[in-house]
Amino acid sequence: MKIYKTNEIKNIALLGSKGAGKTTLAESMIYECGVIKRRGTVDAGNTVSDYFPVEKEYGYSVFSTVFNAEFNNKKLNIIDCPGADDFVGNAYTALGVCDMGLILVDAQYGVEVGTQNIFRTTSALKKPIIFAVNQMDAEKADFENVLEQLRDSFGPRVVQIQYPLESGPGFHSMIDVLLMKKYEWGPEGGVPTISDIPADQLDKARELNQILVEAAAENDETLMEKFFEQGSLTEDEMREGIRKGLVDRSIYPVVLLSAAKDMAVRRLMEFLGNVCPFVSDMPAPVTTSGVEVKPDADGPVSVFFFKTSVEPHIGEVSYFKVMSGTLKAGADLENATRGGKERLAQIFTVCGQIRNPIDSLVAGDIGATVKLKDVRTGNTLDEKGCEYQFDFIKYPAPKYVRAIRPVTESDGEKLSAILTRMHEEDPTWVIEQSKELKQTLVKGQGEFHLRTLKWRIENNEKLPIMFEEMRIPYRETITKAARADYRHKKQSGGSGQFGEVHLIIEPYTEGMPEPDSYKFGNQEFKLKVRDKQEIPLEWGGKLVVYDCTVGGSIDARFIPAIVKGLMDRMEQGPLTGSYARDVRVMIYDGKMHPVDSNEISFRLAGRNAFSEAFRQANPKILEPIYDVEVLTPGDTMGDVMSDLQGRRAIIMGMESENGIEKLNAKVPLKEMSSYSTSLSSITGGRSSFSMKFASYELVPGDVQEKLLKEYAETQTEE
Repeated sequence: MKIYKTNEIKNIALLGSKGAGKTTLAESMIYECGVIKRRGTVDAGNTVSDYFPVEKEYGYSVFSTVFNAEFNNKKLNIIDCPGADDFVGNAYTALGVCDMGLILVDAQYGVEVGTQNIFRTTSALKKPIIFAVNQMDAEKADFENVLEQLRDSFGPRVVQIQYPLESGPGFHSMIDVLLMKKYEWGPEGGVPTISDIPADQLDKARELNQILVEAAAENDETLMEKFFEQGSLTEDEMREGIRKGLVDRSIYPVVLLSAAKDMAVRRLMEFLGNVCPFVSDMPAPVTTSGVEVKPDADGPVSVFFFKTSVEPHIGEVSYFKVMSGTLKAGADLENATRGGKERLAQIFTVCGQIRNPIDSLVAGDIGATVKLKDVRTGNTLDEKGCEYQFDFIKYPAPKYVRAIRPVTESDGEKLSAILTRMHEEDPTWVIEQSKELKQTLVKGQGEFHLRTLKWRIENNEKLPIMFEEMRIPYRETITKAARADYRHKKQSGGSGQFGEVHLIIEPYTEGMPEPDSYKFGNQEFKLKVRDKQEIPLEWGGKLVVYDCTVGGSIDARFIPAIVKGLMDRMEQGPLTGSYARDVRVMIYDGKMHPVDSNEISFRLAGRNAFSEAFRQANPKILEPIYDVEVLTPGDTMGDVMSDLQGRRAIIMGMESENGIEKLNAKVPLKEMSSYSTSLSSITGGRSSFSMKFASYELVPGDVQEKLLKEYAETQTEE
């Protein structure tokens, strides 16, 4: 392969809903370039993209696949991303290192929830997009309907480049209104017959060409002036106008094709090569220290690693983008993220599982290397004297959580090492060792996402594992004031243990007045504050402790031990063992022994006095509530709402967004355990959702009773 210059390279993320035909298109593109002699199919499991064992097992894409296509003296680096919402992290990665997105839309189903989600992601990242309507030969294909949906969803920026003479099984020709030519294919697709537009199509083609010319001219003042003067633009001028419009996201071109029959694939590649922004057309990335780094082949060498995978028969393969300079095979670089030095003994261009060695790659290009010592996804490697470091890929929050453990308890460390490595391969697999829940949690985008992780651990690593429900991080608090005292006394020869603590507790709220007096039954307690401690809690809320003792009833040196006892119970609440929060404690009296009193005695006395008072203070359990947003087609809205209401959801509002229904609700985390699976089942996989923590709220009385009973049973068993 020749070494391409920066202004000959285009990086494109291939995106779309599940089933839109991305893998098939990738196969046709590399076939057109001569990389493969025969096109594989998804059904046969012999495509260049889906080559991992887990993908062959499940029959759909799980990982993004990097491939390149040399076409008309340009290099198209394309990253084929899975369409399932569970693997959306791949799209974030691809868009991070690519300069634009090619969004495939199924000609049968039009704009789907997945299309909307992808569009919003590209919008947030300010990436140019082109819509490609695929499967034009399908039984229910309807180009005009899809075009109308695109315009309804994404507005007047949607501009038509082509239209078919017939949609459906009879599709074999189209009119290109940029080139003003007719394209026609035989049954095998491939190289088209190009001819003049038939007379009966000229008026329509000219009208659409005029709309396209105006859209292109709007993006450049010089072109606009020429358009006003002459009423037209040359092909090259139109391409330049479209390219500038893409960069500004002021134009969303629409093309069409049948990837399965290799119809219009070649024309699509021409369009991408001629119209897509070059690496140098896009805003330069910025380092973590705020330095703008332009893709200069003569600059210092800096390489960003965006993907790591363990591939069959090879081991760890690290994928990178050259951010600056010219990277040569055998280069010695320094890891700006982790420290240490690395030698890139070999570098490759990549086409799925096909890797070809190459001597060098310039700024803006994408490649891979193998057998690095200590490089992880997200690391930056620089030549000596260069201090660039990049961190521009941000991943979506997890939506599905399970506790994970090995079937054999002694395999805990082995599992931990495997999970760490798998997170490095796919950062959307988030691993957490929860001290609070006493579980190892693995978080992902959905059930299929975690099922894939389980399959790989059990089949690739030969380690049997189990998924379990995540324990819910409840919180305990109180709703009224209460008083208690406790004497800890122990005598067993020699020095004993003695400590007595009297305290009052009450709910804490910000800005409440300082404690003064309390009345319990017929007894009134007047307090004088000697000292105050405010302890912000890691899990939210506060513990506020007042020393109100008088007359030396408890020596000041024992107060810290009492506070430790209080914290013991805040960390393991009296009701369910969950964290407690928002309590203030007044220590007002107690007793000491001149010999037997010590820190442990007062710690135990404080802990037990607090527990007793807590149970008398009308304690309540709080549960985490999440804001949930569901995007779903209108015909499934009723079922989605009914399912949420069965999960104790409070519906906060509904609205339509670009033809898709959006529902907002507040839902207890406990009820969201298997929601991704349920939503997929209810809507046939056509919906998606996002969730984020909102607040802690009181659980209903029946739920609290159930939780108290369950906790009591576990304590009895122990």
